[in-house]
Amino acid sequence: MPSLTERLVDLIARKPIVDADRRAASLFVLDALANALAGRNSAPGRVMLAWAKERPAANADGFVTAALTHVLEIDDLHRLSVTHPGCVVVPAALAAVVRDGKRGHALLDAVLAGYEAMCRIGNAVGPAHYRIFHNTATCGPFGSAMAVGRLLGLDASQQVHALGNAGTQSAGFWEFLETGAMTKHLHAGHAAEAGARAAQLAKYGFTGPPTILEGDRGFFRGLCADPDPDAVLRDPDAPWELHRTSIKPWPSCRHTHPPIDAAASLRETIGNRSIERVTVETYPATLDLCDRPVPDTEYAAKFSLQHCVAAALARPVVDFAAFDAPARAELAPLRTRIEGRIGDRFAVAYPRAWGAAVSVTLGDGAVLTAEREHAKGDPEAALDVAAMRAKAAMLLRHGDILSPDGFIDAVLAWADDAPLTGNTALAALDLLPN
Repeated sequence: MPSLTERLVDLIARKPIVDADRRAASLFVLDALANALAGRNSAPGRVMLAWAKERPAANADGFVTAALTHVLEIDDLHRLSVTHPGCVVVPAALAAVVRDGKRGHALLDAVLAGYEAMCRIGNAVGPAHYRIFHNTATCGPFGSAMAVGRLLGLDASQQVHALGNAGTQSAGFWEFLETGAMTKHLHAGHAAEAGARAAQLAKYGFTGPPTILEGDRGFFRGLCADPDPDAVLRDPDAPWELHRTSIKPWPSCRHTHPPIDAAASLRETIGNRSIERVTVETYPATLDLCDRPVPDTEYAAKFSLQHCVAAALARPVVDFAAFDAPARAELAPLRTRIEGRIGDRFAVAYPRAWGAAVSVTLGDGAVLTAEREHAKGDPEAALDVAAMRAKAAMLLRHGDILSPDGFIDAVLAWADDAPLTGNTALAALDLLPN
């Protein structure tokens, strides 16, 4: 009987791609590249670029671009798999497509395939995996291997070998959250690079285990306490997983977005009235990662449910400045009045739906409540093209691209199979190989 990996490769190869799929993919590519450019303007980004400056091949497989894409916590997220596919798949695919001189459709088709592999395997890892392992890091190498393998023209056997060797490189723990270390960005970079090199080696005949997923000493047995292997192949005729991926409108952990969305809707109603206490009902993963009432760094604030809700209640915009030292000091008194708890209806719905309810008790005794079954940017509440362009422009300006419209137009033109060679978008993204 064919292995899970063999059947996944066949499923993806048979999946049809239409113009609407490529147009959607071009928006996700735009989001990833805008994130990468903006990520240069950050402390981890500057460290990464300083390191890479002395190593000409450091970004040959998208390592640096992938790390930068994940720095600002505003890159995309696939809910069911709890992965960030864009920061892994797009940089690896783009590095390969630039090197080989292909056109826009080749890139976008590879991105669709990469998202599919990464997310389908992520769908199967089970909730216990996420408590210790960062799913983007562990599932990411499968996505980059699939995307780069498609660009290299691997046959089915070679692609299976690529995924086998990608999976054996899966790694990445949540321990960095204890100190706010920069490790999370390394996760994205390694996942992009590991899968890309696995695909390149497969092209030369380097073999990998076909049962890397379900084998007795494979991925599920080693890293997953409660896997759901059937999820890898479930609903083969469903839309591409890219269409099920959310776009982040705020630069913080995605688990904080449903309560941010709900709290922001109450801000104008609250006006100048004092807030006595705030209760946030959500699902357990939010509290596991984001119950941080006293964040002492910018990064910790992005993983603080209390800080994010305070920012949404007190500030007109939850932007990059909402997490810096002055904002943390300003919002400290309000954070102490915010409590998170598990809401059964949200716990049951997770991870298919990421929801939350925010209840604010005011000094005059009034109680205001707002609830979100899905957050802004989820497929059910998707950002339209204008909003995606606006987000990209904001990120590009943050990355010192002062006239972003040309960059945005150039990336979106890849949906019409525009060439990548000499593209103004790639010229602006000078950290990529050319």
